[in-house]
Amino acid sequence: MDPQLDVVIPVYNEGSNILATLGSLAREVKTPTRVLICYDTDEDDTLPAVRNNPEVYAGIEVKFVRNPTRGAHGAVMAGFTASTAPIIVALPADDDFNAGIIDSMVALVREGCDVVCASRFLPGGTMKGCPWPKAVLVRTAAFTLNHVAALPTKDPTSGFRMFSRRVIEQIEVESDKGFCYSIELLVKAHRLGWRIGEVPALWYERQHGSSRFRVLKWLPAYLRWFRYAFATTYLRRSPETVTMQSKSI
Repeated sequence: MDPQLDVVIPVYNEGSNILATLGSLAREVKTPTRVLICYDTDEDDTLPAVRNNPEVYAGIEVKFVRNPTRGAHGAVMAGFTASTAPIIVALPADDDFNAGIIDSMVALVREGCDVVCASRFLPGGTMKGCPWPKAVLVRTAAFTLNHVAALPTKDPTSGFRMFSRRVIEQIEVESDKGFCYSIELLVKAHRLGWRIGEVPALWYERQHGSSRFRVLKWLPAYLRWFRYAFATTYLRRSPETVTMQSKSI
């Protein structure tokens, strides 16, 4: 059976995390799924961990995708390029606790949503263990974009996000830093008037390895899309300003 869902997982030495994540997907996701492990170099310790333990993720197809560049952004873009399923989700390599919500996210896409956000700030969601400067920044940004810019999600900055095939194929990604692509696709889909859904999700500070999320380094790139969200609401920007993959509309 062809996969109905491609799970894009960018990795950088995630050997200590990846098996728990793959195991949770194999146990809990009922949608026919393929996992795209997106890596930078052949020395990445994620690769032997996955290759040597196929019994952990039995029933799920796993494909390795080499990033032609380096870094988190390039890895995710390589995964999007390699994906062929009608639904795509970007999932952190250390997230072994949210697999149970993925089928609910898929259901929302099948009902017409083009973007589904996994929200830490809905009832039932949580964000625990986050260093307080990052927590303040994330919560302030989320509140402002939701309540002031009228973006229809309570968690617009999360990188754990699901997309329809037309988002990946039709909206051009202009960002080139970290996980900025995620908020970019969100705000562009919103300007086009495409439906956005969300489900409550869990978030815990990682226990093994180091995070590739660089708040201060990527902040200027994020602010570009904050302005875009505000312009959509307050300047009444039209959908024609969205950059499309296939053509400019």
